[in-house]
Amino acid sequence: IHMLKLSFNTSTSSFPVGFLYRPIWFCLQNPLSFSFPGSPQLSEKYGPLYTLQLGPRRIVVLCGYKAIKEALVDLGNKFRDRGQQASFDWIFQGHGVAFSNGEKPIHLRRFSITTLRNFGVGKRSIEERILEEAHFLLEALRGTKGAPFDPTYFLSRSVSNVISSIAFGSRFDYEDQEFLSLLTAVNEIFRFSSSAQGQLLDIFFEIVQRIPGSQQMAFKRFCELKEFVAKKAKAHQETLDPNSPRDFIDCFLVKMQQEENNPDSFFSMEELVATTLNIFFGGTETVSTTLRYGFLMLLKYPEVEEKIHKEIDHVIGVNRTPSMEDRLQMPYTEAVIHEMQRFGDILPLALPRRVTQDVQLRGYTIPKGTEVFPMLGTAMRDPKHFARPAEFDPQHFLDEKEQFKRNEAFIPFSTGKRYCFGEHLARAELFLFLTSILQHFCFNSAMLPEDIDLSPMLVGFGTIPQAYEFSVIPR
Repeated sequence: IHMLKLSFNTSTSSFPVGFLYRPIWFCLQNPLSFSFPGSPQLSEKYGPLYTLQLGPRRIVVLCGYKAIKEALVDLGNKFRDRGQQASFDWIFQGHGVAFSNGEKPIHLRRFSITTLRNFGVGKRSIEERILEEAHFLLEALRGTKGAPFDPTYFLSRSVSNVISSIAFGSRFDYEDQEFLSLLTAVNEIFRFSSSAQGQLLDIFFEIVQRIPGSQQMAFKRFCELKEFVAKKAKAHQETLDPNSPRDFIDCFLVKMQQEENNPDSFFSMEELVATTLNIFFGGTETVSTTLRYGFLMLLKYPEVEEKIHKEIDHVIGVNRTPSMEDRLQMPYTEAVIHEMQRFGDILPLALPRRVTQDVQLRGYTIPKGTEVFPMLGTAMRDPKHFARPAEFDPQHFLDEKEQFKRNEAFIPFSTGKRYCFGEHLARAELFLFLTSILQHFCFNSAMLPEDIDLSPMLVGFGTIPQAYEFSVIPR
């Protein structure tokens, strides 16, 4: 294969039209150049709805908040199935809450949301879990003694331990080698799926999966994660007390027992492993990457960090831990967190969709089974909703009285029938981890703010910031 062809169908009125070519070797050597399905140039030329032929795959791309809302919210039932995400489909094989289709994800999703709520998500008890983990994180940061460090695993260990306590019933020690190996696997998979090679795998899966390359490392890492969860599930099964479930896995096992005589049940060991892995992976990487990118933004704009310090001192002080109730009195901090998510755009298209039946959208007929890319990043950089979409500016979420204001185009967790149900947990983690750290520390970088580069290192399935080091200085 020496040429990647992306063509827009011009022979039928069912799809918008256009045409584009790019060589594969150029994309491999210039990863960012490959992240173009929802690029402003294409949407400006062809509008908010257009078709791409990605190798053998025909994709409809949605750009801008209005088009995404019309599809995922107004016509949500017709856009609820998942499209192909080869890096993940290879391991999940249609199982689990995130990558399955039909009736299965409806039942698994309902169960997962209820179970997470029962373990405190959206309640005061989840705050206690997060703040407990924040205590361990603060101790780890103090241990750096002002020396520069890469924040990647400091953050991923803490964030992952919150979801681990829910999924597996306990947290991990920060030096646990198995835990560190799991986090390395999650990090490497996220990086691969965001690389040019990962995107080529998605487009030409039948070919690329069979040849040597970094995709083989990703497959190996996925197997390691799946084997770990399967081992945990088996251990839970041997010690299960149906009257006293300890965590998400126990609750799933109880549900399996309740439905063991139902031939149509969607609850099996295969679904348990896949769904738990979905939750563990999603609950680890996205929040930790958002914080890591957000800290880089604060290093770039120290005046923003200073304003957060002042708000923390005024509302929380130094003698008590933060709480979610503090958000109501901290509009600037809340605005900064939202802007970190908007500007960082960690999951530019979330997960692909597939229409469940023929659907009419903006005068076009999208045939049943067509894959759809709702480019969430184009909504969060929609100039109709954000005054300076290409700039990091917390004022996007503040009104004329400097009070926090919501924006309907802010959809980092997607929207509609299959929005991310970990949203409440993620919001709590972002606020409590950020305020806990800035309550005790100031950030310092050897680089001058004007020399800090906020452009991402990779953009694909996810957005990954540049690697950097910084130091934390006790306040």
